[in-house]
Amino acid sequence: MTTDATHAARAAGLSPAALRQQMEAGHAPRVLDVRTPGEFRTVHIPGSYNVPLDTLREHRGELLAHLDEDVVLVCRSGARAAQAEQALAEAGLPNLRVLDGGMMAWEAAGAPVNRGEARWDLERQVRLIAGSIVLVTGVTGIFVPGAHLVGTAIGAGLTFAALSNTCAMGMMLSKLPYNRGPRTDIRAVVAALRDRP
Repeated sequence: MTTDATHAARAAGLSPAALRQQMEAGHAPRVLDVRTPGEFRTVHIPGSYNVPLDTLREHRGELLAHLDEDVVLVCRSGARAAQAEQALAEAGLPNLRVLDGGMMAWEAAGAPVNRGEARWDLERQVRLIAGSIVLVTGVTGIFVPGAHLVGTAIGAGLTFAALSNTCAMGMMLSKLPYNRGPRTDIRAVVAALRDRP
């Protein structure tokens, strides 16, 4: 398969309606949710497995042996799921898809979810932290020349994050205990994948 063909195969997505239809027909693919455990506990697709992106990257070899059929990757909006897709595809796993629009689109479509304790998602946390830094350094800049440059740097970082579809601040915030929750036990995930009927 050529590089272009490989990229085209990886570019395939799955709409929330199509995934819901497969699930209701009893032909559900394996759904791996690559968000943080905290995000997963707040809301997730019934029957999905939580394998945070960092855990997936670190243990993709162990996961490959138990992911022999269609796999749909899910995150909040699709960016982390696309990174997970790339990591698994590079490891040799075929039949990967990313849920178009992620959990935001799934919920907007009125599809079923399991809900837990509400907490702020990473994007909202990034907006709070970035906005607070810009506000504080802007006000401080009135009294301390040059302090506003910190806010300018944050603005540049957010612009880069939008253009590259990555977010360093979000990745740093995902490491906080509030977002991590208990560490994902890869053995438990593999056992759950193995025991699926």
